[in-house]
Amino acid sequence: MSAISQRTHLVLLSAWTVLWFAVVQPHGGFSWHYLRTGGELLYAGPGRTDGGLNLYAHHPELQMGPVSFLAAGLFNPFPESVGQLLGAAVMSLLGLIILVVAGRSAAWYFLGTGTNHQRLRQRVLIAGLAFIPMWIEVSVRFGHLDDVLALFFTALAVRSLTRGNAAATGIFLALAMDSKPTALAFLPLLLALPRRQWLRAGLWCAGLVALVWLPFLLDSPHSLAAARFTIPNQPASALRWLGVDDPRTPPWDRPAQAAVGLALGCAAVWRGRWPAVVLLGANARIALDPSVYTYYTASVLLGTLLWDVIGQRRLVPWWSWIGLITLYGTVFVVPDDAARGLIRLGFAAVSTAYVLFWPVRDRRRRRPPPRAGRTTADQPPGTEERTALGTPRDRSWGVP
Repeated sequence: MSAISQRTHLVLLSAWTVLWFAVVQPHGGFSWHYLRTGGELLYAGPGRTDGGLNLYAHHPELQMGPVSFLAAGLFNPFPESVGQLLGAAVMSLLGLIILVVAGRSAAWYFLGTGTNHQRLRQRVLIAGLAFIPMWIEVSVRFGHLDDVLALFFTALAVRSLTRGNAAATGIFLALAMDSKPTALAFLPLLLALPRRQWLRAGLWCAGLVALVWLPFLLDSPHSLAAARFTIPNQPASALRWLGVDDPRTPPWDRPAQAAVGLALGCAAVWRGRWPAVVLLGANARIALDPSVYTYYTASVLLGTLLWDVIGQRRLVPWWSWIGLITLYGTVFVVPDDAARGLIRLGFAAVSTAYVLFWPVRDRRRRRPPPRAGRTTADQPPGTEERTALGTPRDRSWGVP
């Protein structure tokens, strides 16, 4: 692939986003009413018996976090159709920002290792072309602001992690969980920080989660009913292949998703492969969730994006495209429910095994990420030139 400038890179990704937005938006907003209703109830305060801090006690079907409802409420002053359109546009923009953040996170993480930034930019572009369709699925077709914010804050947490900023990493992971509780599976990212920073990051994270969720639990203990809300166990779910034939969500399922995601994430960090944490947490969800909504795949594609641009250094980000084709493309070409369930389970199993056990060269010998606030100017003389042009060391990373 020929050299591309940063401006061309952004123009191509923006044009790709606008194209998908234009195609999907006329039939979008499938779930936006949940966010609009939740925003109205939260901002209503004690003026409504089922609003304010009583929201989850009276509406357990609203499975989004308080931060999502606070954000959704900002669009409520507009007519519903206008608010939904504006929300979809803002959420689509956040997808582009995630791609920029992922690229900059990778550039900072590899600073001083002889990484060719032109190739890195190409890798982000190729992975981004796979990421955008699924981002439009979650943000425009379904309008799931909670998933959008959870993934956006997770991407910011990764950015803070690569810069060695413990407080910001904890804060952004907390905001992710305050937007969508399933983001709990991404918590092992904290363990990728230096051990001396674990306490600080953990306190910021736990404090902000408690600040947002405890008022609901203290004011209305029945808010815990939202954690017991169930959905149908679809014939195409991977759960069916695991022998779970319950018609609705088994009581152990949600805790199992969190436990498996956390365990796999911790294993990834222990193996020195923390960029796989998001993919592994998303895999736990699609493997154990009773539903098969296509917007679930957006979290998987964020995981493959981070793995492809930070976890390995091949030019072609194969896992992003494998994820898109396997989890999204097969929905349209594989009519059998059981076959689709097996494909979902197969992707989760194979990609998990790959990122945890496939040999990755020199991962343990590279130096730690630079300290927060350190710039290229702080590097030894000549580092900037080697970073831009690449050095013979690149060959040990699989970059010719």
